Amino acid sequence: MSGSSLRAVGWARSLPLNSDVKTARDWTREHLRKLEWTATFPETADAVLLTVSELVTNAHLHAHSSAQLVMTWDENCLHVAVHDASPDLPTPRPPSTERTGGRGMFLVDALADDWEARPCPDGKTVIACFRPPTTRRDDH
Repeated sequence: MSGSSLRAVGWARSLPLNSDVKTARDWTREHLRKLEWTATFPETADAVLLTVSELVTNAHLHAHSSAQLVMTWDENCLHVAVHDASPDLPTPRPPSTERTGGRGMFLVDALADDWEARPCPDGKTVIACFRPPTTRRDDH
């Protein structure tokens, strides 16, 4: 093993279809407080909370599925992953005056430093990465 080691901490929460998005935000906010992001990086914490809202809403509304929310902090990036039962991968759509919704992934794309969607045998997982302003790379 090399002299450097990766430290990571993570949390997971299952959000049944009948749970509200506020439950996901409150749970996330509590963990962001433990990481001291709400005080140190309030704008990034707000971006994480809005992203959690959008991804859990997508799981409930579009996938008609429970959401499995996992957050992992590896001292470089806060990975926010939401798994649902739909195999349909999301794509950002620009805002439209013709639709009242459909802006969720457009927001995630704007808020997160990076994001991706991965197909799984039992659905998909959408993962968004957030870096604190002090660790952001200028090359992305």
